[in-house]
Amino acid sequence: MDVVINDSLLGINTSISNLLCDLVGNDTIFCIDLSSPSNKDLDQTVRILLYSLIFLLSVLGNTLVIIVLIRNKRMRTVTNIFLLSLAISDLMLCFFCMPFTLIPNLLQDFIFGSAICKIASYFMGVSVSVSTFNLVAISFERYSAICRPLESRVWQTKSHALKVIAVTWCLSFTIMTPYPIYSKLLPFTTRHNHTANMCRLRWPNELTQQSWYIFQLLILFLIPGIVMMIAYGLISLELYRGIKFDVSQRKSSRERKASTSNGKYEDGDGCYLQKTKKKKMPLQQLSADNSSTKMERPRSSCSTANLMAKKLVIRMLVVIVILFFICWTPVFSANTWRAFDPVSANRLTGAPISFIHLLSYTSACVNPIIYCFMNKRFRMGFLATFTCCAKQKLPVVRAEMAEDEEGKTTGASLSRYSYTHMNVPAPP
Repeated sequence: MDVVINDSLLGINTSISNLLCDLVGNDTIFCIDLSSPSNKDLDQTVRILLYSLIFLLSVLGNTLVIIVLIRNKRMRTVTNIFLLSLAISDLMLCFFCMPFTLIPNLLQDFIFGSAICKIASYFMGVSVSVSTFNLVAISFERYSAICRPLESRVWQTKSHALKVIAVTWCLSFTIMTPYPIYSKLLPFTTRHNHTANMCRLRWPNELTQQSWYIFQLLILFLIPGIVMMIAYGLISLELYRGIKFDVSQRKSSRERKASTSNGKYEDGDGCYLQKTKKKKMPLQQLSADNSSTKMERPRSSCSTANLMAKKLVIRMLVVIVILFFICWTPVFSANTWRAFDPVSANRLTGAPISFIHLLSYTSACVNPIIYCFMNKRFRMGFLATFTCCAKQKLPVVRAEMAEDEEGKTTGASLSRYSYTHMNVPAPP
């Protein structure tokens, strides 16, 4: 009877991925190393480099996000509170998933003991669950702020965000209780009669295992993915309407200017256009016209900036959805496959399953880049927090942040009411 040793925890493997094991008796497992010595060295080298790179980028990015949001009071908006929770959960994903996946795979032995096996598996599940729920909460928050700005002002407060985050963490800790209950440290014997251990889930029966992975597929992947697609799709549609509105407004303003400029000419004999004589204007009227001309220029530049901002937001939303599915689709597909057909799922052993797990860890690395470092207000907050990085730019940064405080903009706000230049909350 073949035993799949890659019984992953939420797609996060704490076992050994280069072994094929057979069950001998009830509790004795005999394993064979499938990798050749030459391929094994190359595989380990590549795996160490990739895991180390993703780990360092994830820790650095999420740590910077936490520092900026904690130290800078101007950055403590509703959206940024959710980003703080997301950064903490991504750090948990780094510390509880990556080391306990890479080290046992390299040593082909889980050396951390039974207690760490249960704790690590539990926090693995919690971190992935919290990260997913935070992404859904951010999509709801942005949908409300952009598509329903006046209604969202009533309930979209910092205290409400803290309550949602607390519910998210409590729910994640609750639904992941099967991991510490069913995670066990199982000894196995290799071909060379060496005794080692593996940390894996031992379900009471096959039906329970299949039900659990279907539950995970729905709660942590399909439903969140569909919700994010709908929310960001509606946001993109709203912004696209705003872009069309801005384009039509600019086109009509150009037509008005063209008709006004054509009015400056008079028909002479019907064949030629002759300029009308300029009338002398009083000095006060001339100064008033100059001031009105100066006021029109910022409006034009503001409209252009508003248009470009909306296009950038639409692109960012598309990137968010695409990367979510790229990072998590292989993991949950492999889990479902393994639950219903463990024999054919053995072909995922080795490099394929390691790459799938690494791809899921990449989400902890890309989340700070997408949600924070692509945010202008966050970049200004970063410069304001780390003054040593830009001492000369600090006064300008603080002035810009003062104008953009609490996520409010005039004219460039990415909501339907921005078309009439109303002050509404904008997304980060």
